This record gives sequence, C-alpha cells and structure tokens, in this order.
Amino acid sequence: MRASILSAAALAATLASGAPAGKRDFSPDNTYFPLANGFPNPSSDAILQIQKDGHGTLPNGPLPATLSQEGIINLQLIALNELFEVAFFTELVHNLTNKYEGYDLGYGQEYILDALSAVVAQEQMHLLNANKALEEFKVDPIQPCKYNFPVTDFQSAIALAGTFTDLVLGTLQDVNELFARNQDFDLVRAVSSVIGNEAEQEGLFRLVQKKRPSAQPFLTGSAREFAFTAIQSFMLPNSCPNIDTIPLKTFKPLTVESKDIKRETQNLKFSISKKDAEIYEVEKLRLVLINGQNKPIVESFQNVQMLDDKVVFEAAFPWEEFVMDGLTIAAVAEWAKETDEFAGVEDVAAKTIFGPGIIELS
Repeated sequence: MRASILSAAALAATLASGAPAGKRDFSPDNTYFPLANGFPNPSSDAILQIQKDGHGTLPNGPLPATLSQEGIINLQLIALNELFEVAFFTELVHNLTNKYEGYDLGYGQEYILDALSAVVAQEQMHLLNANKALEEFKVDPIQPCKYNFPVTDFQSAIALAGTFTDLVLGTLQDVNELFARNQDFDLVRAVSSVIGNEAEQEGLFRLVQKKRPSAQPFLTGSAREFAFTAIQSFMLPNSCPNIDTIPLKTFKPLTVESKDIKRETQNLKFSISKKDAEIYEVEKLRLVLINGQNKPIVESFQNVQMLDDKVVFEAAFPWEEFVMDGLTIAAVAEWAKETDEFAGVEDVAAKTIFGPGIIELS
C-alpha cells in the first residue's frame, strides 16, 4: 500500500518536479484556455459534442428562484476547481494521446484514454453548469487562470489526481451542508450527483495505483477554505482574473516533513514558515488532524526547533486509536485553552492559520 504526503504549498511539487515532455506544446506560457472547442465558452454545437463525449447532458431543470450568499460562494469555488481540473485532465489526455515519454502505457492505453476523455468532458459540464447558475443570479462567472502541474509521467499525474479528488470529495460535503443550512435545497441533489461522479473517478485513480477502490467507510470531510488554498498551489501568481471575488480565506503553508508514513501510531514532523509564525505564540498553537467523520483530533507541538527560515515540530499521529486510513487533513490552528474542542471541520477552518497538510494512507 502507498502513502501520499502533501502540503498545500507543495501539493504538486512533492509528487514530482519539472514539467512533462510536450507540456509547452500543449500550454505555451502556462495558458490552457480557450480549448480547441472554445471552452470555457463553447458554442451550442460544441456543447452538444461535450455532452456526447461526457455520456450525458447538462441538467435542464429550472434553477431555484433565489440563492443565498453562501450558495454563490459555493458555486464560485466549484467553478474555480472545475477549471483547474479541466486543465489538468486535458493536458494528461494530450500527453497520453501523443505517447510522450512516461505516458506510453502500452497495454491498457486505449481504455485509460477513453476513461480520461470522458472525465475531461464531464468536468467541462460541471464548470458550465456552475458558471451558468452564477450568471443566472447576476454574478460574474469564474474565469480560468494560468496553471502549472509539475508531474513528469502518468503515475505521478494519477497520484496527484487521486489526492486532489479526495480533497474535492471532502469539500463537496461542506458545500452541500452549506446549501442546506442556507435554504438552497434545490441545489443539493445536483451536487450530490457530482459527488458520486467524482467518487467513480477516484475509484479509477486508486485502482491504477494498486489501491483498494474504497478508502474509508465514511470519507474525510473538508472545508471550502482548505480546497481554496490547495487549488491555488497550481496557479501562477496573479494569473486569475477574478479569484478575488471569492471571499474565502487562504491559509499559510503547512509542510508535512515526514516521508513514507506507515499505518501505525507515531510522531510526525511538520514545518511552517518562521516569518509567518513570528506573530503567534507557538505554545498557543496546536496541530489538528481531520479524518473520516470524527471530531477533529488536537495534538500539542513537540520537539520544536527554530531554524533559519522555518519552525519544525513534531506531533502525535494516533493511527491505532482512530484507524486513520484514507485522507487526513492536517492544520495548525489557534487554541485558547485545554478544555476547548473543535466540533467539526468548519470550526477548525475558522481557527486555522497554516494548512492544509495532506496525508493519505491506503
């Protein structure tokens, strides 16, 4: 079984470094859009082809009469993520189609290409649906950024796809809960269908990595801010035309320093920027671990080291007690007193300063 360890600041770079062969041929100057079919603004004929390639149609039912402010933020985040995913999977299909070095699979190539081509079209439809809803409610649609995906071959690309899809599956739980809390009930069913679609994709990514198709009985929940922060690690600075219209917090980086983490109780090593940490009292910070649908686990810093440019510390990873398989989200949050506790992931996000650090055990 494999373990994947990532931080938001180095979500892609930890998996691999450098650009895949042929990347500049596909995306000169890291510009991915518009695609050949005009996406993200395809014609009516292009949309018909996207639907055929995606093996289904865009929802044609009426939108709700009203949409809350939190509902608007949900759709904006979904659109931002879908644009990033379309860019990633379109380039992966391009590299596989051209059989660049590291992307010639030999036996099975045709099946994988067919599967991923469907993913590209389905992600395009997810974006079109979200941006159309925003426009209906007089909100500017989210525009694409410039991206960098530092993966070098098919296996590193699929490992990265599996990780960000896990985070998406956790974040869409938060999206649905916020829709429900804010009376946006009519959007819950559609997003739930997307959760199922993303889960089917994740099953493929896990099988390709020789993992069990299902990671956990109750998938780890996330919060919108964790996904918003992580997505930005793939975007070139100042390349997103209207990301500033999404009123979500971006956290400071948290790096998981431990490598090759085993499925056992142990101390793990993390680091945060010394400059960013200087304004906080370290003794009032805690590492928080989010796994499954359990209450967040709060751990104290141990063996703190102040180095030239970063603060390195250890914290307990209680795998045995909580069977922490699948996705674990780590965050450094402010902690008032020992009697406090976080009821759920949204409480953690509200107090988080550094994160997310991503740990996957399967």
